[in-house]
Amino acid sequence: MNSDASRPGTGAGSAGPELVAFGGALTAVVRGVVPLAGLRDFFDASFRALGETLARQQVTVTGPAFGFYREPPKESADLEVGFATDRPVRPEGGVVAGSLPAARVARLVHHGSFDDLGASWERLHSWTHGQGLKPGPGMWEVYLTEPSPDMDPRDLRTELNLPVTE
Repeated sequence: MNSDASRPGTGAGSAGPELVAFGGALTAVVRGVVPLAGLRDFFDASFRALGETLARQQVTVTGPAFGFYREPPKESADLEVGFATDRPVRPEGGVVAGSLPAARVARLVHHGSFDDLGASWERLHSWTHGQGLKPGPGMWEVYLTEPSPDMDPRDLRTELNLPVTE
């Protein structure tokens, strides 16, 4: 078990899937149901709103950005985009307080482009099934490296988290 799994973003050195105890986290998020083709714009707009609101309210970010999916995306995604925070945010401009659930989590760190995340999620689901575990509600990605226009997508690191039950 990972001994520092109380905040999103830990476990970045994972070579393969692992089980960790995640202690949960307070979050500031923007919620939406978004067509897959609009995800990038939704993330960009959400991070702008979050940055402005968190700065105005002097709420401290305590971990990297994440996307929490209520269910696996199909034609659209029902999700929350946000950051773990030191205290709840007051609702403002689409930004609301939320939380990531305390749970036993199957975790895998994806190395590379966001375009290839589907294969890593499939790998994590297969591994979970092979361990005799069942996916619980929701799943989230923690963006360990911040993307920039001039970076090599192979340098991206995304932590995949899947709550599990026996």
